[in-house]
This record gives sequence, C-alpha cells and structure tokens, in this order.
Amino acid sequence: MFFQHIYEKSLAQSSYLIGCQSRGEAIVIDAQRDIDVYLAIAAQHNLKIKHLAETHIHADFLAGSRELEAVTGAKLYLSDEGGADWQYEFDHIGLKHGDVISVGNLTLKVLHTPGHTPESISFLLTDHPATHQPVMVFTGDFVFVGDVGRPDLLEKTIGLAGSQEKGARQMYHSVQCFAELDSFIQVWPGHGAGSACGKALGAVPSSTVGYEKIRNWAFQYGNDEKGFVDYLLAGQPEPPKYFAMMKHLNKVDRPLLIEVPQHTELAPETFKKALDDGIKVIDTRNKADFARGFIPGSINIQHNNSLSTWAGWFLNYREQFILVARSNEMEEITRKLMRIGLDNIFGFISNVNDLGIALQAADIIDLDTFKTYVGKDGVQIIDVRALTEYNDGHIDGAAHIFAGSLPDKLNMVSNDKQVVIYCQSGDRAAIAYSILRKNGFDHVKSFAGGIKQWLESGGITV
Repeated sequence: MFFQHIYEKSLAQSSYLIGCQSRGEAIVIDAQRDIDVYLAIAAQHNLKIKHLAETHIHADFLAGSRELEAVTGAKLYLSDEGGADWQYEFDHIGLKHGDVISVGNLTLKVLHTPGHTPESISFLLTDHPATHQPVMVFTGDFVFVGDVGRPDLLEKTIGLAGSQEKGARQMYHSVQCFAELDSFIQVWPGHGAGSACGKALGAVPSSTVGYEKIRNWAFQYGNDEKGFVDYLLAGQPEPPKYFAMMKHLNKVDRPLLIEVPQHTELAPETFKKALDDGIKVIDTRNKADFARGFIPGSINIQHNNSLSTWAGWFLNYREQFILVARSNEMEEITRKLMRIGLDNIFGFISNVNDLGIALQAADIIDLDTFKTYVGKDGVQIIDVRALTEYNDGHIDGAAHIFAGSLPDKLNMVSNDKQVVIYCQSGDRAAIAYSILRKNGFDHVKSFAGGIKQWLESGGITV
C-alpha cells in the first residue's frame, strides 16, 4: 500500500492519496482545489488516480475532487446519506453506510458518522491481502486528534434553525459507535490545529482509536448525552463568513479551475483607474511595512497562514480585487485564495511607492502610550479578538467587536471619541485598524503589543 498525507497548513486541512502499488491505482480523499500536487505524487510513484472521495460537503475549503475528475477521469464517490437536503447536485456515485470502495487490493468501507453535518461519512481502510482487519479510518471532520467536529456551522452560517442541537446529539451517538472500533486502528482526520472546524484540535497529524478513547474529551461522557451536547456547543469559535459560500459551492455544479491562474503586475495607470472604479485593495505586506505607508482604503491582510481565512471574511465572491504583494509570492497567494474559491484577482502591484499616490501611515502606539488611554474619559478601547478570548480575560472597560465582524458593526464604533484597538499580539488589530480607516474613522490608534505585552508587563484583565 502507498500512503501519503498532504497537509495544507494555511487552512490546517488534510487530504490523502492512497494507492495499491500492485495494481497501480489510487484514491484521493478530500482533495484541495489546486490539484497539481496529487498529479505529481501519482506520477512519481507510477500510480493512476482512478477514485475520488469526500467525507462531507465541506464548509472551510473548495474541494478539488471535480477538478481531479475532469483531468483524470476518475470515479467520484460522495455521500448519499443525510436526507434530501444534503445531496450533492452533480453526477457522482452515491455512498451509503456499509458500502465498499475497492482500490486494487485495498478496500474502504463507508461509515455514516453524522454530527458535524448530516451527510458526513468516514472511510475504514483494509489493506488486503496483508490483513483482513481494518488498519486506518479517515474521519474527515468527525473525529479529530483531541476533539470532534463542531455541529453548529449549519445554524450559524446558513441559518438552519435547530440544526446545532440535533447535530450535537447525532455526534454523541456517532462517537459511541466509533468507540467500538479496534483500538489499534489509525485515525487520519480532515483537519489539524488552527482549523475553525473545531475548538481544540491537536497539533499532531494522526492518532489511534485507542488514544482518542483515552485522551479525547468527547469519549469521557459515557451515558451523559446532555453533558456531551452542552460541552460541544459551548465556546465554539466564530465561523468565518465565507463558510456559507463554501457549503453552497461544494454542493452545486460550478465552473472548474484546472490550473493555478497566473497574474500580471498592473501598470500604475491601470491600478489608479481600478482604484477610482472602487475595486477593493488587499495589502498582503507585513503589518510594519503597511503601517509605514499604505494606499488609502486598502485592507491589511498579511501573507501568513491566516491569509485565506481573513480574506474570506472581507471579500465576496462577485467582486474583483487587487493585491499588494511581492511578485515572487503571487503564486502561493493565488493558491491560498483559490482554495476557498476567491478567483477574482484583477491583478497585483508590488511597490506602493511607485504609484504616485499619497500614502497614509498607521497610528501605532506602544505599551506606555496605551496605558495612558486605559480608563481615560473620551476614549473607546476595543478588543477585536474572538469572543471566547475576550471572555477569558480582557482589559477593564474594553468593548468587544470581533475583527471579522467589524464591517457589519461599525455603528458600535464611536465617531466622537478616540478609538484604541488591540488584539492578542497585533495581527488582528492591524486588520481592524485598516478596516476602520477605510470606513472613515480617522481617530484610531492601534496597540501593537496586544494583551500578550499587557500581561507580560504586569497588567491585569477582568
């Protein structure tokens, strides 16, 4: 058996290429959208991708299974569980609990494991003829290392009332069934630490059924279904705004993107016209470079592992946008954005100083200056971290507005007071600062050190 785990760290997303080397055929599970990685692996190991599968209708990335199907002619296997509302709306081979996919001498048995979503399935792999015992289970967003998938996304992203409570109960029963698997079976989940698909995902890539039964909180509730449900639903992070669109695009027929697009640098005149036409500008430089001089109205989303997630908060799927980015980073940035379906890149510029545009500078303050504003009349301090972080401890008097929801809550920001924003260590404050400046809030300061520096200096939180 050939096995390769492909980990896309910007979304903390795992996919898998598993092959039968004696037959020269392979299956890809939960493919990302830039499919060249799988084609290269298969070619390197003399395998032909003949099968494709997904564990569920994904919310956090745009699956590349259909792109792979178009290029390879492979069979596409998708869940037909979950009821009429949870069926894929394009041609595929439907899977039900107990069905088996054969990949040469390998078999993958389908387990219906609802909870995260109604249609979620897992794949229990057996490597014949070496053994007739299953050796791996691919769980998607069902069981993670140290956690289980969140059941609240359908209610919070697409407004399906009552679905989170129902999903949590389904998850409880799926966990009980999972616990009956042999303890030696390896667990390969769909995500790792940093994903918004759970609240406490482990950083190691895989586990075993036995380890999860000992260490994963979800297996410690025994017959206490209510306690399980209450804990699972409490403290889940804010789901990124783009999740609703991913749910839609992964379910319906859509245009395919077979190759990674290439983009050209815009001439200054072209850029200025686009700016006048209202095209949004996303500046991917680090926050220090942005602060020294930025294009008025641009949003600072740094090129790091969180780029695509934050872009999904602030860009919609109909508008074009321009990137400020180094030319040698554009391919990587394009890949990150296309993985969540953000394909409408109008172009990019690499040097803001060559445009002939008057730049703005950010008002960044240090710890000592920040202390002078804490508790001061006429100052609004805003904590832009997640609500769970805010509830765990914040600066006394600080209001909470999560950075991702800031464009929808500008009415909560004072026009009459000095506004000072902070986050954990400065990155989210940089995003929030740029959004406020874009929307005409000129009396804004950003405390770059955040709660981290505040606590290190002996500051207290409430």
